Amino acid sequence: MEESRSRIRINDRISIGESDLEESFIRSAGPGGQNVNKVSTAVQLRFFAVRAGLPDDVFSRLLKLAGQRATKDGDVLIEANRFRTQERNRQDARERMIALIAKAAVPPPPPRKKTRPTKGSIERRLKEKSGRADLKKMRGKVKGD
Repeated sequence: MEESRSRIRINDRISIGESDLEESFIRSAGPGGQNVNKVSTAVQLRFFAVRAGLPDDVFSRLLKLAGQRATKDGDVLIEANRFRTQERNRQDARERMIALIAKAAVPPPPPRKKTRPTKGSIERRLKEKSGRADLKKMRGKVKGD
């Protein structure tokens, strides 16, 4: 029972352990007046993606989606300082991390199959082109007889 509580569920097949997350609190540059210089309300959430046991395809997509937030060691860092309270920033960081992992878990769409235009569509396009050309020729100078 203890095992299920310490896991964060991403989707049906992926869940991550609480031990794969590490939170540290830093001073925020956001709203809060003079209080911002005294209280560490911003949260830096580190997700150890390498040891989390994610499937290889999900792991590679996660690092690609994370961009600069991913480290060379395979960790993903998320900083949350949108809110004035530490608890709300913790919640925001976790929500953003879960959303990022969930987005990485979605497989890419299948590649587009190349199709050739139908004969009828080619003819219609060429007829439209010649009609447009005739219309533009009519706008030219009038030649006297």
